[in-house]
Amino acid sequence: MKLADFDYDLPPELIAQHPAPERAASRLLRVEPSGELRDLAFRDLPALLDPRDLLVFNDTRVIKARLRGRKETGGEVEVLVERVTGGNTALAHVRASKTPKPGRRLHFAPGAVAEVTGRQGDLFALRFEGERSVLEILAAHGEVPLPPYITHAPAADDESRYQTVYAAVPGAVAAPTAGLHFDAAMLEALAARGIASARVTLHVGAGTFQPVRGDDISAHVMHEEWYSIPEATVSAIAAARTSGGRIVAVGTTTLRALESAAAAGPLRAQAAETRLFIVPGYAFRVVDRLVTNFHLPRSTLLMLVSAFSGTEIIRRAYAHAVARRYRFFSYGDAMLLDRIG
Repeated sequence: MKLADFDYDLPPELIAQHPAPERAASRLLRVEPSGELRDLAFRDLPALLDPRDLLVFNDTRVIKARLRGRKETGGEVEVLVERVTGGNTALAHVRASKTPKPGRRLHFAPGAVAEVTGRQGDLFALRFEGERSVLEILAAHGEVPLPPYITHAPAADDESRYQTVYAAVPGAVAAPTAGLHFDAAMLEALAARGIASARVTLHVGAGTFQPVRGDDISAHVMHEEWYSIPEATVSAIAAARTSGGRIVAVGTTTLRALESAAAAGPLRAQAAETRLFIVPGYAFRVVDRLVTNFHLPRSTLLMLVSAFSGTEIIRRAYAHAVARRYRFFSYGDAMLLDRIG
């Protein structure tokens, strides 16, 4: 398949710039396996699930990964931490008028200084000075790393709303956005219906917004992301299977973590890196249903949902969503999809 097979026209005003007033107040497009489309509210989700089903959430926590400062020469510099690699080290995207070379120091605030120690592809290796850890420096001086299609500067509301209510493990630089629709009342409603839940962790990287540059999608190389599957989640999935329940992934990052952990055989508990690139023709091994937002044209995530529910069904669903004025991308509305085959 070619890149153009995953394109669609999106009016700019449908790109959600702010979250809905309440998390669960968003809309939900139910895409039936038959291709039937139903316009619902996200609060309808519990009624669409069976008590035997298992919801799996990504409990990664978004860090304030964007730092602004100056080089020793005085020029402005912007750093987006892609991954924290140690207590005082990180890999980051760096924007500056001139590329900083190894040995250069970047100043962000008093006591917040990093030295460039090398390169790894497009990323710069940084070592932060002093006794504070990278996470402590980011918490004190960083900004919420809103996606590039959100045009306003991060505000106090973004610090809470660009974060799931169950976020626990710091490390993501982009939110697992399907989870943004869940609030405490929704989680209680699901539990009251008898629907169990489990957790994985996948630290979403800035590469999630990386475009596919060539027309031949098979040549694209995914960004690497760290994930962890606990033994309790493997056991919960096995129990749901035994009872006849479905595995419902909340978000594409949860799906990628689960499918990565089962790529070489039966699902097993592990912590590893993944570059899994899911395109039509992929054989899913774990996930039966997917809660997800609407994704960018020509993106790897649009390819993933096309693989999951069928290219033609997804095309019709997206055309319907545009016509019905759904809100798109991170702060937008959601879909509930079933796996084909």
